[in-house]
Amino acid sequence: MSKLSDHVGSRIRIFRKKRGLTQAQLSEKVQQPQSYISDIERGEKNISLDTLERIVEALEIHPGELFNSYNGMQSNEQLKKDRQIDLLTFMLKDRDLREISTITRLIEDVLKAYDTK
Repeated sequence: MSKLSDHVGSRIRIFRKKRGLTQAQLSEKVQQPQSYISDIERGEKNISLDTLERIVEALEIHPGELFNSYNGMQSNEQLKKDRQIDLLTFMLKDRDLREISTITRLIEDVLKAYDTK
C-alpha cells in the first residue's frame, strides 16, 4: 500500500490505543470486522471516506489529526521515526507539567549519554 495508507493506519492505531480500545471494540463502533480494522492499521487496506468518518467519530478526533506530520516525500525510516515521536506526544498529552518536566530531564540525560559515545 501507499505511504499515506501506512501513515493513516499508524495514526489510527495510536489514537485507538490512547483511547484504551481494542481493535474489536473499535470495529464494533465503526461497524466493520476486526480484521478490516487490523488491515487498516497495517496500511494494507484503502478505506472509504465514510469509514474514515466513522473511525474519527469513534476515536473522538478531528480528521486532520490522522494526517498530521505526513509528507509523501518522507523515507520509510522517517515515517517510523515520526510515528515514534507521535506516540511519545500522545503518551505525554494527559500528564501534568511536573511529570512532563521530569520526563524531559530524563530524556535530556539519556541523549547526553548517547552524544558522548
